[in-house]
Amino acid sequence: MTATATPLERTEIRPGRPILAPKGGPAVRPTAAAHLTDDQVEQLGRELDAIRDRVIATRGEKDARYIRRVIKLQRSLELAGRITLLFSKRKAALVAGTAMISVAKIIENMEIGHNVLHGQWDWMRDPDIHSTTWEWDFVSPAATWKHTHNDLHHTWTNVVGKDKDVGYDLLRMDEDQPWTPRALGNPLYNLVLMPFFEWGIAIYDLELEAWRQGDKPTADLKRDLKLTAKKALRQFTKDYTATPLAAQLVSRSGRNALIGGFAANCIRNVWAHAVIFCGHFPDGADTFTEEMIEGETRGDWYIRQMIGSANISGSKLMHFMTGNLSHQIEHHCFPDLPSNRYAEVAVELREICERYGLPYTTGPLPRQVYQAWAKVCRLALPPKRLPKQTVNQTPVLPRRGAFPIAARVL
Repeated sequence: MTATATPLERTEIRPGRPILAPKGGPAVRPTAAAHLTDDQVEQLGRELDAIRDRVIATRGEKDARYIRRVIKLQRSLELAGRITLLFSKRKAALVAGTAMISVAKIIENMEIGHNVLHGQWDWMRDPDIHSTTWEWDFVSPAATWKHTHNDLHHTWTNVVGKDKDVGYDLLRMDEDQPWTPRALGNPLYNLVLMPFFEWGIAIYDLELEAWRQGDKPTADLKRDLKLTAKKALRQFTKDYTATPLAAQLVSRSGRNALIGGFAANCIRNVWAHAVIFCGHFPDGADTFTEEMIEGETRGDWYIRQMIGSANISGSKLMHFMTGNLSHQIEHHCFPDLPSNRYAEVAVELREICERYGLPYTTGPLPRQVYQAWAKVCRLALPPKRLPKQTVNQTPVLPRRGAFPIAARVL
């Protein structure tokens, strides 16, 4: 992006995109794309635009039926789960009710809420399934989340210093982030964040760091605090007051219903945390400097989304339960396309990456989770410094066989 460019020198801005240069390229391309010429990047951009345009042109009743069926399934599961918890004095009812509510919350957050709030279903013109009216089952209000996620994260994906999702203002998740002793707590912070992920995101969406730095007006912070408090009260009432109270009146099982509601939220949070971290933090997901986005074209933007994201391989059920964020690469290239179309698009994007010599990072969930956690732990430690050497000093090499096995394999 060039700060001095005039509006006439810029291309059309699509949802979730920064202001793009019409020609040329950034001053420095990421290492994974350094072999591409400006013309190749431009051609890649045209190919991905064509994919997007084709999907938009073929959206229709089949897609609309899909999202309506998903919403019906989710609401039926949640209702059945809450009714079951009314009799949670029995262990079987407690387990079954908790399981149903957990799955319902995961589906609502991942396949419905996240995607509806991206505007993926706005084309239906259904006021009940629209990004401007949907309020999801999450502590963070839709309005604040859409700003930090849709406007900021999807625009500046993995750009260190601009995309605050790199660590969520809590974790050190990239070597370019300065190390401080606070980073030693990385594993502990992440362990606590997992079961309380929705609360961590709600705090993150307040943009407290931006407010401390003077980039966010106090009036805006007060507005967001009120929205978050109102939403938190609503969530707390539904999960920790209404259902337990009803259970207590029906079968004197209010305590168990309270436990079930808390467990369901924790299960949903752990799952959401795992899926999100697998999308941007495993090995192979790249990060970028601000220099790499100066003069960024549409093709360069696509490349940044592709090499800055990671997919999760697995079954159709797994893809569904991740809200199709297992197709994170496709989602970041086309955040406003219906999620049920990502599987078909993934075949084409993978072929394009192979043809242009770009990495297409994907792997099973356990491996991606392990790699994300390994990064959390590794970046908790201060960066290693090479010993100082004089001009005539011979560097000291480790003895033969002293390298760890992993280092030798790499």
